[in-house]
Amino acid sequence: MRADVDVLVIGAGQAGLAVSHGLSASGIDHVVLERERVGAAWDTRWDSFRLVTPNHTIRLPGGEYRGDDPAGYLDRDEIGAHLRDYASSFAAPIQERTGVESLRSAGVGDGFVAETAAGGIRARRVVVCTGAYQREHRPGFVEEIGREVPVVAATEYRAPDALPGGTVLVIGGGQSGCQIAHELVHAGRRVVLAASRAPAMPRRVDGRDIIDWLNELGFFDDTLADMPSPAVRNVSNPLISGAHGGHEVNLRALAADGVELLGHVTGVDGARVRVADDLAESVAFGDDVFHEVCAGIGRLCWSQGLPVPDLPERPSTGLVAATAPLLDELGVVVNAVGFRPDYGWIDLPEIVDDMGFPVQEDGASARVPGLSFVGVPWMRTRRSPLLLGVGEDAEVVVRRLAAR
Repeated sequence: MRADVDVLVIGAGQAGLAVSHGLSASGIDHVVLERERVGAAWDTRWDSFRLVTPNHTIRLPGGEYRGDDPAGYLDRDEIGAHLRDYASSFAAPIQERTGVESLRSAGVGDGFVAETAAGGIRARRVVVCTGAYQREHRPGFVEEIGREVPVVAATEYRAPDALPGGTVLVIGGGQSGCQIAHELVHAGRRVVLAASRAPAMPRRVDGRDIIDWLNELGFFDDTLADMPSPAVRNVSNPLISGAHGGHEVNLRALAADGVELLGHVTGVDGARVRVADDLAESVAFGDDVFHEVCAGIGRLCWSQGLPVPDLPERPSTGLVAATAPLLDELGVVVNAVGFRPDYGWIDLPEIVDDMGFPVQEDGASARVPGLSFVGVPWMRTRRSPLLLGVGEDAEVVVRRLAAR
């Protein structure tokens, strides 16, 4: 493939397409390389997956949602179709089935070389858009359990009947783990969820989607500097789902549906899964966020001179932890502990911090001139990796590229 290009964009998900749209509009020579096909990251979601954010929050530049269900939630295949239609709408210069195996410097002042199976491509500048998280987090205790019980990653899960029979242990109480647990228990499976701290929120308040309330509250405008710790980049998203018209999947809701709850898994103790005695702390954490969000809605309405709607309450009772299961009780484990960034294929020095995220300012690498990132969690604000906000970040990066 030996070729030269001004700007190389790596990845054709929502971030890469938003960047390509801006570069095309600015007349900047570029190519987008995609390992699989446009929007492929969404293809790894389970069969019934739907967006958690309402359709009207798809705000890609030139690729906004224009359908007839703005308050609904696109399903997995519809999201991919939307992104592919978006790419076609401006004839994005994409080369699919062309994964970048490594990225290195071409020499001082000479740009970069991206190596692919088809050869190398030289670029004066590069924008990395490989997704918010690239690598399944698989702690040692998951490997330990996996020696006795089949383990399926959350990205490998497709549907209840595709799993081995028997009790399902879902490890990880974040958004994906809780959505999968909800689907499994409603399919008649016995489900045990090893919970973790994650924000609980109502799906709707006064008939209005919580995402719309959060947007008006300024929730998505928060920056990483506003947070108490950079570790917020690995914190779960709110425990809500877009399936079945949209609903809550927090720990209290799952318990009411029949999911058995545990503290977080710490390992294996002989023939039994070992768990921490911290379910109460996880439930309390979710309840606290729930109360905080509802109180914020009340204050917002009061400040605008609007009637304060009826705000949902949380029960004051605790939830009883189930008995940790024996390994031979389990038919399968779903690992939904989360994901971590992976930029090891970029052969450039000190481009990431100690958590593995790019060291950047407004998407520009603080270490390597000419290298940019889009789609990174908290790149500029909380909305940065979302369909709601990735377009804003892409426009910031494109303006900088166009000015040089």
